[in-house]
Amino acid sequence: MKFYLSSYRLGDDPQKLVSLVGENKKVAVIPNAMDIPVEPEVRQVGVQREVDDMKKLGFEPEVVDLKNYFGKPEELKRKMSEFGLVWVRGGNTFVLRRAYKESGMDEWVISQKDNKEMVYAGYSAGICILSPSLKGLEIVDDPKVVIEGYKAETVWKGLGVVDFAIAPHYQSPHPESEAVSRSVEYFVKNGIEFKPLHDGEVIIIDEK
Repeated sequence: MKFYLSSYRLGDDPQKLVSLVGENKKVAVIPNAMDIPVEPEVRQVGVQREVDDMKKLGFEPEVVDLKNYFGKPEELKRKMSEFGLVWVRGGNTFVLRRAYKESGMDEWVISQKDNKEMVYAGYSAGICILSPSLKGLEIVDDPKVVIEGYKAETVWKGLGVVDFAIAPHYQSPHPESEAVSRSVEYFVKNGIEFKPLHDGEVIIIDEK
């Protein structure tokens, strides 16, 4: 699996994302980090923005709402086999982690780690979830937010497909930047390997 890990939205050079993707231009847009207490219109506009961004890059986006696959991991697995790119937007990391667990998305991502034709891309919560642990992110995101249809359990274990924590929006003109700085202090204090990202910056992992 190739990774395009952005601090915020597409980053400063989205053509690098385009270059990572092979012949399959179908992209699954995962919106579930936005399953938080906001007006439905706000969520809809936010998700549509991601779809529009993907279209502008020449991709064929389809929103894949993981809530439709809760308790149906095999069905999700079949659906995800259609895509060459996964785009996971930001929001609440802990809500997104619950969605991954309840749908089987976590196991699917882990199973694709050695698939060189698949690209995992996203920003903020969509990339923080890949770390070994979500500890320290509670400084930024509320881990206790429970939305209808979700289990209340907070999942602290990340997917572990990268071996470092990620601090998006670090020292950036973003509302969460101050909280992220405190999260970085937590990582340093507890000896947790991490990578800070300023908005616009992207980590690309493309192991040949």
